[in-house]
Amino acid sequence: MLATTITARHCEIPAELRARADEVCRRLGAQTRNPLEASVTFDVDGQIRVAEIRLHNAHGDVFIARGDGKDHRSALDRAEEKLRRQVEKHHAGPRRDRLAAGDA
Repeated sequence: MLATTITARHCEIPAELRARADEVCRRLGAQTRNPLEASVTFDVDGQIRVAEIRLHNAHGDVFIARGDGKDHRSALDRAEEKLRRQVEKHHAGPRRDRLAAGDA
């Protein structure tokens, strides 16, 4: 099961947004191999709201994405899109262990 940590810096995050962040992390974790933990950090940078998602898996891979917007929900959505692309790109590439086994 994916352990998720949600942190708010310099702001308060409503329970609904915390639940949404947890849901987003579970969806992203389902797309990677052996997810271990995820963390979401919400912050305020002037008038811009920021969300950062970090996803760690058992193979030592760390995926990090940051999104910003006029509110924390849109920032979370942007970070989710970026992280999803990273995970898809990482898992779409050739697996080295499969290539090495095919050469033998």
